[in-house]
Amino acid sequence: MPIIWIIFGIFMLISWAIGAQLKSKFKTYSKIPINNNLSGKEIAEKMLKDHGIYDVTVISVPGDLSDHYDPTKKTVNLSKDVFYGQNVASAAVAAHECGHAVQHAKAYSFLQMRSSLVPVVSLASKWVQWILLAGVLLVQSFPQILLLGIVLFALTTIFSFITLPVEIDASKRALVWLNSSGLTTNETHPKAKDALDWAAYTYVVAALASLATLIYYISIYMGKRD
Repeated sequence: MPIIWIIFGIFMLISWAIGAQLKSKFKTYSKIPINNNLSGKEIAEKMLKDHGIYDVTVISVPGDLSDHYDPTKKTVNLSKDVFYGQNVASAAVAAHECGHAVQHAKAYSFLQMRSSLVPVVSLASKWVQWILLAGVLLVQSFPQILLLGIVLFALTTIFSFITLPVEIDASKRALVWLNSSGLTTNETHPKAKDALDWAAYTYVVAALASLATLIYYISIYMGKRD
Protein backbone atom coordinates (compact mmCIF):
# COMPACT_ATOMS: atom_id res chain seq x y z
CA MET A 1 0.00 0.00 0.00
CA PRO A 2 2.48 2.64 -1.16
CA ILE A 3 0.06 5.57 -1.27
CA ILE A 4 -0.90 5.36 2.40
CA TRP A 5 2.76 5.39 3.43
CA ILE A 6 3.40 8.40 1.21
CA ILE A 7 0.43 10.18 2.83
CA PHE A 8 1.69 9.32 6.30
CA GLY A 9 5.22 10.39 5.37
CA ILE A 10 4.16 13.76 3.99
CA PHE A 11 1.96 14.64 6.94
CA MET A 12 4.49 13.35 9.46
CA LEU A 13 7.11 15.61 7.88
CA ILE A 14 4.76 18.61 7.91
CA SER A 15 3.70 17.85 11.48
CA TRP A 16 7.34 17.57 12.59
CA ALA A 17 8.23 20.87 10.91
CA ILE A 18 5.30 22.70 12.51
CA GLY A 19 6.01 21.11 15.89
CA ALA A 20 9.64 22.19 15.71
CA GLN A 21 8.62 25.72 14.75
CA LEU A 22 6.05 25.78 17.54
CA LYS A 23 8.66 24.80 20.14
CA SER A 24 11.04 27.41 18.73
CA LYS A 25 8.38 30.12 18.95
CA PHE A 26 7.48 29.22 22.52
CA LYS A 27 11.15 29.13 23.51
CA THR A 28 11.65 32.60 22.06
CA TYR A 29 8.48 34.11 23.52
CA SER A 30 9.15 32.54 26.94
CA LYS A 31 12.06 34.95 27.24
CA ILE A 32 9.85 38.01 26.76
CA PRO A 33 8.24 39.24 30.00
CA ILE A 34 4.52 39.88 30.15
CA ASN A 35 3.03 43.14 31.36
CA ASN A 36 2.60 43.22 35.19
CA ASN A 37 4.84 40.11 35.45
CA LEU A 38 1.93 37.82 36.28
CA SER A 39 2.49 34.06 36.18
CA GLY A 40 0.46 31.76 33.96
CA LYS A 41 -1.50 30.65 37.02
CA GLU A 42 -2.31 34.23 38.00
CA ILE A 43 -3.28 35.13 34.45
CA ALA A 44 -5.61 32.12 34.21
CA GLU A 45 -7.25 32.95 37.53
CA LYS A 46 -7.68 36.58 36.50
CA MET A 47 -9.25 35.68 33.16
CA LEU A 48 -11.65 33.26 34.83
CA LYS A 49 -12.62 35.88 37.39
CA ASP A 50 -13.08 38.57 34.74
CA HIS A 51 -15.53 36.26 32.97
CA GLY A 52 -17.44 35.50 36.16
CA ILE A 53 -16.21 31.89 36.36
CA TYR A 54 -15.56 30.79 39.94
CA ASP A 55 -16.03 27.01 39.77
CA VAL A 56 -12.92 26.24 37.69
CA THR A 57 -9.58 25.44 39.34
CA VAL A 58 -6.15 26.19 37.86
CA ILE A 59 -3.64 23.42 38.51
CA SER A 60 -0.14 22.43 37.44
CA VAL A 61 0.39 19.17 35.50
CA PRO A 62 3.56 17.40 34.36
CA GLY A 63 4.77 17.42 30.78
CA ASP A 64 5.83 19.84 28.06
CA LEU A 65 3.01 21.59 26.17
CA SER A 66 0.59 19.35 28.08
CA ASP A 67 -1.76 22.26 28.81
CA HIS A 68 -5.48 21.57 28.46
CA TYR A 69 -8.91 22.29 29.91
CA ASP A 70 -10.85 19.41 31.45
CA PRO A 71 -14.60 20.12 31.24
CA THR A 72 -15.47 17.05 33.32
CA LYS A 73 -13.38 18.14 36.31
CA LYS A 74 -13.57 21.86 35.52
CA THR A 75 -9.82 22.34 35.76
CA VAL A 76 -7.44 24.45 33.70
CA ASN A 77 -4.36 22.22 33.55
CA LEU A 78 -1.13 24.10 32.90
CA SER A 79 2.32 22.59 32.38
CA LYS A 80 4.93 23.64 34.93
CA ASP A 81 6.63 26.15 32.62
CA VAL A 82 3.31 27.83 31.83
CA PHE A 83 1.98 27.63 35.39
CA TYR A 84 4.98 29.49 36.84
CA GLY A 85 6.12 31.40 33.74
CA GLN A 86 5.87 35.18 33.64
CA ASN A 87 6.21 35.67 29.91
CA VAL A 88 4.31 36.10 26.67
CA ALA A 89 4.24 32.36 25.86
CA SER A 90 2.86 31.43 29.27
CA ALA A 91 0.26 34.19 29.10
CA ALA A 92 -0.92 33.09 25.65
CA VAL A 93 -1.26 29.43 26.64
CA ALA A 94 -2.91 30.13 29.99
CA ALA A 95 -5.43 32.50 28.41
CA HIS A 96 -6.11 30.01 25.58
CA GLU A 97 -6.97 27.22 28.02
CA CYS A 98 -9.21 29.60 29.94
CA GLY A 99 -10.82 30.37 26.60
CA HIS A 100 -12.08 26.78 26.67
CA ALA A 101 -13.46 27.32 30.17
CA VAL A 102 -15.32 30.39 28.88
CA GLN A 103 -16.67 28.29 25.99
CA HIS A 104 -17.89 25.72 28.49
CA ALA A 105 -19.56 28.35 30.64
CA LYS A 106 -21.28 29.86 27.61
CA ALA A 107 -22.27 26.46 26.17
CA TYR A 108 -20.29 27.02 22.96
CA SER A 109 -21.87 24.66 20.44
CA PHE A 110 -18.71 23.20 18.90
CA LEU A 111 -17.26 22.45 22.35
CA GLN A 112 -20.48 20.69 23.27
CA MET A 113 -20.33 18.63 20.08
CA ARG A 114 -16.71 17.70 20.69
CA SER A 115 -17.39 16.74 24.29
CA SER A 116 -20.31 14.54 23.25
CA LEU A 117 -18.06 12.71 20.78
CA VAL A 118 -15.21 12.05 23.24
CA PRO A 119 -16.54 8.69 24.62
CA VAL A 120 -17.32 7.34 21.15
CA VAL A 121 -14.03 8.53 19.63
CA SER A 122 -12.03 7.14 22.56
CA LEU A 123 -13.58 3.74 21.99
CA ALA A 124 -13.21 3.91 18.23
CA SER A 125 -9.54 4.90 18.48
CA LYS A 126 -8.72 1.71 20.38
CA TRP A 127 -9.96 -0.58 17.63
CA VAL A 128 -10.09 1.34 14.36
CA GLN A 129 -6.57 0.57 13.11
CA TRP A 130 -6.98 -3.17 13.70
CA ILE A 131 -10.38 -3.18 12.02
CA LEU A 132 -9.04 -1.24 9.04
CA LEU A 133 -6.09 -3.61 8.71
CA ALA A 134 -8.38 -6.64 8.79
CA GLY A 135 -10.75 -4.90 6.41
CA VAL A 136 -8.01 -4.22 3.85
CA LEU A 137 -6.72 -7.81 4.03
CA LEU A 138 -10.22 -9.28 3.73
CA VAL A 139 -11.78 -6.67 1.48
CA GLN A 140 -12.61 -9.20 -1.25
CA SER A 141 -14.29 -11.69 1.10
CA PHE A 142 -15.72 -9.48 3.86
CA PRO A 143 -15.94 -5.84 2.68
CA GLN A 144 -18.25 -5.13 5.63
CA ILE A 145 -15.23 -5.18 7.96
CA LEU A 146 -13.54 -2.39 6.02
CA LEU A 147 -16.81 -0.45 5.92
CA LEU A 148 -17.03 -0.67 9.72
CA GLY A 149 -13.46 0.56 9.97
CA ILE A 150 -14.25 3.48 7.64
CA VAL A 151 -17.26 4.48 9.75
CA LEU A 152 -15.17 4.40 12.93
CA PHE A 153 -12.33 6.33 11.32
CA ALA A 154 -14.82 8.87 9.94
CA LEU A 155 -15.86 9.60 13.52
CA THR A 156 -12.27 10.43 14.45
CA THR A 157 -11.97 12.61 11.35
CA ILE A 158 -15.16 14.49 12.22
CA PHE A 159 -13.79 14.95 15.73
CA SER A 160 -10.58 16.45 14.30
CA PHE A 161 -12.51 18.98 12.23
CA ILE A 162 -14.85 19.92 15.07
CA THR A 163 -11.74 20.56 17.15
CA LEU A 164 -10.57 23.28 14.74
CA PRO A 165 -13.24 25.92 15.51
CA VAL A 166 -12.98 25.04 19.21
CA GLU A 167 -9.26 25.79 19.26
CA ILE A 168 -9.47 28.85 17.02
CA ASP A 169 -12.31 30.36 19.04
CA ALA A 170 -10.45 29.74 22.34
CA SER A 171 -7.43 31.59 20.95
CA LYS A 172 -9.63 34.44 19.74
CA ARG A 173 -11.18 34.81 23.20
CA ALA A 174 -7.75 34.67 24.78
CA LEU A 175 -6.28 37.38 22.55
CA VAL A 176 -9.25 39.71 22.98
CA TRP A 177 -9.01 39.39 26.75
CA LEU A 178 -5.20 39.77 26.86
CA ASN A 179 -5.51 42.99 24.89
CA SER A 180 -8.45 44.42 26.84
CA SER A 181 -6.88 43.56 30.20
CA GLY A 182 -3.67 45.35 29.29
CA LEU A 183 -1.51 42.27 29.79
CA THR A 184 -0.22 42.50 26.24
CA THR A 185 1.07 45.65 24.57
CA ASN A 186 1.43 46.73 20.95
CA GLU A 187 4.81 44.99 21.03
CA THR A 188 3.90 41.74 22.77
CA HIS A 189 0.36 41.14 21.47
CA PRO A 190 1.46 40.06 17.95
CA LYS A 191 3.87 37.62 19.59
CA ALA A 192 1.10 36.08 21.68
CA LYS A 193 -1.04 35.77 18.54
CA ASP A 194 1.85 34.21 16.62
CA ALA A 195 2.36 31.57 19.32
CA LEU A 196 -1.32 30.60 19.30
CA ASP A 197 -1.45 30.59 15.50
CA TRP A 198 1.36 28.04 15.33
CA ALA A 199 -0.38 25.91 17.94
CA ALA A 200 -3.51 25.98 15.76
CA TYR A 201 -1.56 24.81 12.73
CA THR A 202 -0.91 21.48 14.47
CA TYR A 203 -4.66 20.84 14.64
CA VAL A 204 -5.11 21.82 11.00
CA VAL A 205 -2.46 19.34 9.86
CA ALA A 206 -3.92 16.58 12.03
CA ALA A 207 -7.38 17.14 10.57
CA LEU A 208 -6.15 17.16 6.97
CA ALA A 209 -4.05 14.04 7.55
CA SER A 210 -7.08 12.28 8.99
CA LEU A 211 -9.23 13.31 6.00
CA ALA A 212 -6.61 12.17 3.48
CA THR A 213 -6.34 8.79 5.20
CA LEU A 214 -10.12 8.41 5.29
CA ILE A 215 -10.36 9.11 1.57
CA TYR A 216 -7.70 6.51 0.91
CA TYR A 217 -9.59 3.77 2.77
CA ILE A 218 -12.83 4.77 1.05
CA SER A 219 -11.07 4.41 -2.31
CA ILE A 220 -10.05 0.86 -1.38
CA TYR A 221 -13.60 0.04 -0.40
CA MET A 222 -14.91 1.45 -3.66
CA GLY A 223 -12.54 -0.83 -5.57
CA LYS A 224 -9.85 1.69 -6.54
CA ARG A 225 -6.67 -0.34 -6.11
CA ASP A 226 -3.12 0.72 -6.75
